[in-house]
Amino acid sequence: MPHRIGNVNNVEKFDPQFFDISTIEAHVIDPMGRMLLEHTYEAIIDAGINPKELQGTRTGVFTGICADVQSHYIFFKSEFNGMPAWCNRSFVANRISYWLGTIGPSYNIDSACSSSLFAITEAYKLIRSGECDAAIVATANLCLHPLVNFGFYRLGVLSSDGYCRPFDEEGTGYMRSDTLTVVYLQKAKDARRVYATFVHGKMNCDGFKEEGITFPSFEMQKTLLEEFYEECGVSPNELSYVEAHATGTIAGDPAEVLSIDQTLCAKRRTPLLTGSVKSNLGHSEPASGLCQIAKVILAMETSIITPTIHFKRPRKELTAIIEGRMKIVTEPTEWEGGYIGINSFGFGGSNCHILLKSNPKQKINNGAPSDDLPRLIAVSGRTEEAVKTIFNDVSNHRSSLFYLL
Repeated sequence: MPHRIGNVNNVEKFDPQFFDISTIEAHVIDPMGRMLLEHTYEAIIDAGINPKELQGTRTGVFTGICADVQSHYIFFKSEFNGMPAWCNRSFVANRISYWLGTIGPSYNIDSACSSSLFAITEAYKLIRSGECDAAIVATANLCLHPLVNFGFYRLGVLSSDGYCRPFDEEGTGYMRSDTLTVVYLQKAKDARRVYATFVHGKMNCDGFKEEGITFPSFEMQKTLLEEFYEECGVSPNELSYVEAHATGTIAGDPAEVLSIDQTLCAKRRTPLLTGSVKSNLGHSEPASGLCQIAKVILAMETSIITPTIHFKRPRKELTAIIEGRMKIVTEPTEWEGGYIGINSFGFGGSNCHILLKSNPKQKINNGAPSDDLPRLIAVSGRTEEAVKTIFNDVSNHRSSLFYLL
């Protein structure tokens, strides 16, 4: 098996008291469940909202998770202590709702690699229908069990050297990767901070395929894109960039590029900029969709599109790239904002596409205040070391307008 994998840090660490969870219970909760509680808190605070404000609201919680690795250890090792439900996939969403006291829909969505985009599309539709006031979309993938890696290796989708090379002729598969991501989605009129606007989302399924269930369907991906842009009223010519699913597999990349070429590039006069974050981070499977969104939002915040690395020569099947109708972003590229399409599909045939629009407001003075008033910086931490760490960080980054008090 390949010896490379993408890992996140501090999987074993958790502060159960902060979330009103007993130490015994925290020990058997799946690590992704523990870490998504932490990331949910961060996402809500980042949106400018006190988590207590959500109590009793119809805020939905939607998770996109495929596997709960902890259950392998709980059920088949000596650690089983009578609490098997604590590592159930459904409990990840329900536990977030329970902790926040929200009463909106709360459930997990599993469509393999497109799970997180399915989840955010479901959240978008329920907010639009009025069933939800807002939504927390959480997703995770932790590569903790070697037999899961071995299964994907036997399936033939992992690259032999552990590098993910989307669109490239040397691409033979992908590298698996950890990811934990949470998005707070709400109506634009209620938002205190806006990174991007969710314009539209749509899903479909391949159905029967003679090649087999794990093979992507060019026809159904093309159908999805055609119906998508007709429904949302945005011309494909208005797209400035497409973040592709592209994992570097022999079967996946050609089908996706062909569907994008025939639907989004047919009437364009300029090449459609395209890329894949999987070249940078590996493939985090069910969580990969929100990785794509994170990359796109960073581009919107910095006005620079992150390059797709490991791309040298396109596969011979990718005529849209060879003939210049699609251009792979291989260098940090300046970007002026606009519409971005994000594409994803699961290896069982579940396809999803969403459209984001960048925040039209420009940052003034790079976000810093334009007056000379001193600022009070409030700092709190559960330990003295934590408070000192925050003070040191502020001290290293403060401008002449900020004063430590």
